[in-house]
Amino acid sequence: MDADNLQLAASLVSPSYISQGGAALAARRRLVKGLLSNRRLPQEGWDEATIEMLLQDAALMDSNTFPGQVGLGEREGRVACPLVARMHCRLAHGIGRSGDIAAEQPKAAGSSMLAKLAAHLAGDALRIAGLADMALPLLLPSATGMALTLKTCLKAITAANLVPIVVELLQQGDHLVTDVAGMQQAVERLGPANVAAVVTTTSCFAPRASDDVVAVAKLCSKLGVPHIINNAYGVQAASLTAAVTAACRRGRVDAIVQSTDKNFMVPVGGSVVAAPAGKGRDWLVQAVAKGYPGRASMTAHLDLLVTLLHWGTVGWARVLQQREDLYGYLSEQLAQAAAQLGERVLSTPGNPISLGMTLDGLAAAAAAANAAADEAAAAAAAGAGSSSEAAAGAAAGGGGSSKKHVDVTFFGAMLWARNVSGTRVLTCGKQQDVAGITFADYGCHISGYPHPYMTAAAALGTTKADVDVFVVRLVRAYKELQVKWRRAAGQQTNLK
Repeated sequence: MDADNLQLAASLVSPSYISQGGAALAARRRLVKGLLSNRRLPQEGWDEATIEMLLQDAALMDSNTFPGQVGLGEREGRVACPLVARMHCRLAHGIGRSGDIAAEQPKAAGSSMLAKLAAHLAGDALRIAGLADMALPLLLPSATGMALTLKTCLKAITAANLVPIVVELLQQGDHLVTDVAGMQQAVERLGPANVAAVVTTTSCFAPRASDDVVAVAKLCSKLGVPHIINNAYGVQAASLTAAVTAACRRGRVDAIVQSTDKNFMVPVGGSVVAAPAGKGRDWLVQAVAKGYPGRASMTAHLDLLVTLLHWGTVGWARVLQQREDLYGYLSEQLAQAAAQLGERVLSTPGNPISLGMTLDGLAAAAAAANAAADEAAAAAAAGAGSSSEAAAGAAAGGGGSSKKHVDVTFFGAMLWARNVSGTRVLTCGKQQDVAGITFADYGCHISGYPHPYMTAAAALGTTKADVDVFVVRLVRAYKELQVKWRRAAGQQTNLK
């Protein structure tokens, strides 16, 4: 309660009492201010009420608690059971980003702040203990032994001193599908004895389809190569679980890994590793269980237990069906929005969770705006005469232009600014190196995909109301940006 609210409260309760209560609140705020300012351990330990106040304020800074927030991604900090939400003080988003656990999480300013504070306090504690002149330490949500080898995605392969071999996807229409023949050629070229495992993916962003896990399982059985399925958020899609079941029955599958937060609406922090039943078929799961270094947090286990008890068989079946129904609803509403904008929904029948929509109209508007800016800059440079200053400016600035080119990916920032999270806006041209491999169009699944596009997910916990609000904001933001860029290009538009 701030000073203005305390003043209003004094009209309801005796001002002397309100003043006394306000002084107590101010004392706690000073403790928080000192912590944020000094970033060191407080001299005296805090009481639980002050700690809870800090956690509550931090939670209200995370996007999953924003008033009016709608999330269209598969990871939106959704928590099904109120008890689980309270247990975690509504800090459901987790910390870090893919590939860097110390990075700031855009959806979780409060959680990121707490993580940074924790690192500073840990460094201070090390100093007090006698470990001087240390840099800011890194905190990891895992036991010490696991932290020695903890990596993500391609880095997990290189961390094991193995070499990643990438088999590109095939484009069929809008769809991106598994190149099974390419996988076989890669394994045979290397020799099956030299292949540690084949890793496939079921759940992913459109326009990529689920890998053909059945065909790959048959191939791995034939060649005698282990097969790991990354089923990150595939539990929530009936077609994906059916495909994984078929792969286990008809071929070789050594482990299936899935996330708890994406599939069961619990806070970030856990995973479920499964394997087919039968003598010896769960060898890898057993090895992981016996090889886990040290203790692990009980939190992920407890969250899942409480949530499943909260749901029961009927409730769990209901939320799964609601998600299946929502996919159809999102598809219909996104198609209608696309039609209004002169775009279309990508045809990706092999992806039952994520949908994509072209952004060709925005790309055209951006190209026209950039061309007009370049033309204006060139004209300005020519009009400046042949002075050495103008010539130097033209040489250094590529014709004298000081304006930055606009990009379709800005549309994603517009949606984010309008409290729409979870969507992705992608276009070709971003080159990035990961684990020694150069990806020409990073994030687009393949090089040279013919459309810039955006994605939205019909994930567990998303509601029809979320979709309705999302579509309104999507159409409005698209038209605003298209009008802005067309005006920048000197074009007339009838969009309203």
